[in-house]
Amino acid sequence: MWLFFTISAVGSLGTYLSSGQYGLSDNIVNTADILLVVSITITILVFGDKSTKFSPFDTGCLVAVVIISVFWAITRNHIISHLLIQTIMVIAYFPVVKRLWTSDVNTESYAAWIGLLLAPAVSLLSSRGLLASVYALRAIVSTLLLLLLMLRADLRHRQAVEADGASSADPGN
Repeated sequence: MWLFFTISAVGSLGTYLSSGQYGLSDNIVNTADILLVVSITITILVFGDKSTKFSPFDTGCLVAVVIISVFWAITRNHIISHLLIQTIMVIAYFPVVKRLWTSDVNTESYAAWIGLLLAPAVSLLSSRGLLASVYALRAIVSTLLLLLLMLRADLRHRQAVEADGASSADPGN
């Protein structure tokens, strides 16, 4: 997931910068995301275990990112390329969404994801251009979804613990 975010964040910023007279600070959340995802990707590559290896899904996402990059290099259509990259960034969330959907335990950090929600929300105040807004709104919606799934997993865990406590307290068992 983080490798896709790295490639996609770089591609997203590239299409944004190429689409007008913009600088790095005009889409600060995309610029900052690159620093974040590169550091996370490096950390995972150095300290990751077998669960961080590529799956067929991961390979498909990587191929899609490469195809979009080639499309952009050939057509120089910044807007369509940017929107396609945002689509890949949404798809990159799928493994976490699936894990949270099927899990009764939340393994994600609320502090980290709330921070990742606040950054694009605040950046909307200073971002310039449609593509910067699209990037921020995509990040907000995706992160809100993950936060809701985290809450759901926590509620499911709490219900399971309560049900287990109730069944062990039941003298009929």
